[in-house]
Amino acid sequence: MPSPSRRTVLASGSALGGTLLTGGLPAQASAADPESTAGTAHEPPPDPWRTVLADADLVWQRMPATWYEGPFLGNGFLGSGIYAEPGAETRAVRFNVQHSEVQDHRPEFGSLFGLARLPIGHFTLEPVGTITGLDWRLGLRDAELTGTLTTDRGTLALRALVHNDRSVLAVEVTPSEGERGFRWVFHPADAISPRAAFRPLPDGYRGNPPPEVTEHDGVLAAVQPLLAGGQHVTAWRERRAGGARTLYVHVAHSYPGTTALDRALKAVRRASPLPYSALAVTHRAWWHAYYRKSFLSLPDARLQRFYWIQLYKTASAARRDAPVMATCGPWLESTPWPNTWWNLNAQLEYWLIHGSNHLELDAITRSLSEFRDNLAKETAPPYRADSLGIPRTTDPHLVNGAAGTLTGYGVGIPGQDPPTPEVGNLTWALHNVWLSYRHTMDESILRDVLFPLLRKAINYYLHFLEPGPDGRLHLPATFSPEYGGNSRDCNYDLMLLTWGCRTLLESAELLGIDDESAPRWREVLARRVPYPTDANGFMIGADIPFAKSHRHYSHLLAVYPLYELTGRTSHERDLIERSLAHWVGFEGALQGYTFTGAASMSALLGKGEDALKYLGELMSRFVQPNTMYKESGPVIETPLSAAQSLHDMVCQSWGGVIRVFPALPDAWADLTVHDFRTQGAFLLSAVRAGGVTRWVRLVGEAGAPCVVQHGITGPVEVRDGRGRPLRYSDAGEGAIRIALPKGESALITARGDRPDLTIAPVRPNEEASRWGLPAE
Repeated sequence: MPSPSRRTVLASGSALGGTLLTGGLPAQASAADPESTAGTAHEPPPDPWRTVLADADLVWQRMPATWYEGPFLGNGFLGSGIYAEPGAETRAVRFNVQHSEVQDHRPEFGSLFGLARLPIGHFTLEPVGTITGLDWRLGLRDAELTGTLTTDRGTLALRALVHNDRSVLAVEVTPSEGERGFRWVFHPADAISPRAAFRPLPDGYRGNPPPEVTEHDGVLAAVQPLLAGGQHVTAWRERRAGGARTLYVHVAHSYPGTTALDRALKAVRRASPLPYSALAVTHRAWWHAYYRKSFLSLPDARLQRFYWIQLYKTASAARRDAPVMATCGPWLESTPWPNTWWNLNAQLEYWLIHGSNHLELDAITRSLSEFRDNLAKETAPPYRADSLGIPRTTDPHLVNGAAGTLTGYGVGIPGQDPPTPEVGNLTWALHNVWLSYRHTMDESILRDVLFPLLRKAINYYLHFLEPGPDGRLHLPATFSPEYGGNSRDCNYDLMLLTWGCRTLLESAELLGIDDESAPRWREVLARRVPYPTDANGFMIGADIPFAKSHRHYSHLLAVYPLYELTGRTSHERDLIERSLAHWVGFEGALQGYTFTGAASMSALLGKGEDALKYLGELMSRFVQPNTMYKESGPVIETPLSAAQSLHDMVCQSWGGVIRVFPALPDAWADLTVHDFRTQGAFLLSAVRAGGVTRWVRLVGEAGAPCVVQHGITGPVEVRDGRGRPLRYSDAGEGAIRIALPKGESALITARGDRPDLTIAPVRPNEEASRWGLPAE
């Protein structure tokens, strides 16, 4: 690639046309004119986001039969999964209509029945003729499904989106002459917990009454009353313009009032006068800006496409003001998991938002803060004054309802059973909040959310810690998700307790708080019993060895994601390696997120080949054609956590050190990352070419201490945004320390090197098939 010109280097801003970083090189490094990177002198350089997103589009030349195969649209609230109508595969296409706010409100039946997400229904697109073929494309950049459905009577050209702001499903269909008589039909679903198909009904539980479909001045509405009060309403209208017909659909939910009908009607009436192309303008603008917040390109074509699909999927399923994702996101299907799960799922669902620079999707921090009063109610009455907890499952308002294996799982009390003493889930969820603080350095997150909530979550533990004959502090029996059995000194809880006390002490110091509990937190760190281990590594707890196949890494949290144990000593590294090998060595119960966890732990140890191997196991054994995932029913967390595993291979920033390309396999000789967000609120850009890191650039948003393991061999130069030398010092272990004030940047290169700063996709090592169902 040619070097940037002098005028490009001296330009203001962080990018030119989204492809060339500016600043950080001396003017004399300039060479060719930037236009020379294009095919002709008058063409701009290719836009890297357009290139990678177009390459990642999913395609269908075969009819998808299930949610695991078909296209999916969403905006964090309204979601639609698209596939053949079961039992009528050649006669109709299903467009599911589901919504993340639609739930029941009968807490006496618990979170899995009485507070469960409720199915809404689906539309069928019913052609005149028999379906004989299709050619669809889910365009990631525009977040739209486009293509053609072919029948023995003609064709149906369609475009579909779930509008980002208006929360309207819009489907434009342009039929050929023989298909002008196609129709849309709405099929309401029974408003009953999806878990009813998998587990016995609680005594006294019954489904809600059937909906009533009514017409309101040209707008149809299916009004679903709820036994507890309130309603949810699906409203729709079809409009004709020229040769096209466009369906507009909106869903509204209200409780305890019945305002949903008016809201749904208004939303459809406001959207339906707009042609599809007009709706698409603002929708596309949001998505285009969304993707440009970060960039990643690697030479594995299949994995690179998978990664960008996960960014699309996350923004389709999550928004800060939307409910925390349920196990299947907004695309509710038949599932035994019809609510939000807090013993792993919610945490994994949101990890990738940090590195990819998408904190606007952080519903966990917002929800834990907004509904904190409900967290006190989930603990037993004697502890509510000073403690908080979150059960295994909740509704969007963090309410669990009745405790019991049929209806939900309460927080529990250490040393007692029933209910199951599963008590660490809130502390783990607050680790996500801590990550949001560390990646933004927004003190309000630390002061207003993390510190007060973590203080009470740890306080719950402190009620039960007790000294043993060895002088150490011990925990009564608690439950390690999801191994089975209760154990004293359970590693899941000991590891979270340790991280929590350390984080509270550090937070109090940062906030200038002299907390009365600080001496107790220090005592816990000094006297806490060591994590139980045996010859195979970490045990479940003092009473339970790790001795059977188990999908969950609840006994390994101190390794990942807490980074309390990182292999700094040979003994610690050996313990991690033995534990990891023993865990994944038991086949039988291993699932997809087993392999994402193993990949991230391997990345921690710098084992890029192992990390790639584990991701390969995930892709070949578990990931479905559209990158979705299932365990008894649809679950969304595993593919999203695989994107985080890729992040962990490309960059790690735990412990106050930014590690650039810490665990890349040999096959990834070329790699580009841009505006990757790290702890300390730095934006990282870096390029690796021919197996060599050519340059690293950091922009500091908060003025935090900057220590970076850059990975550049030999002496380096560090320059600021104007190309002037910056002072730095040796920080040990291949790292340097840079004084980087807020808003300033630092470019690190090999001494005397003047690399090209173009941000561009790397060339794939080999071709790979697209996701979706391409022609065989």
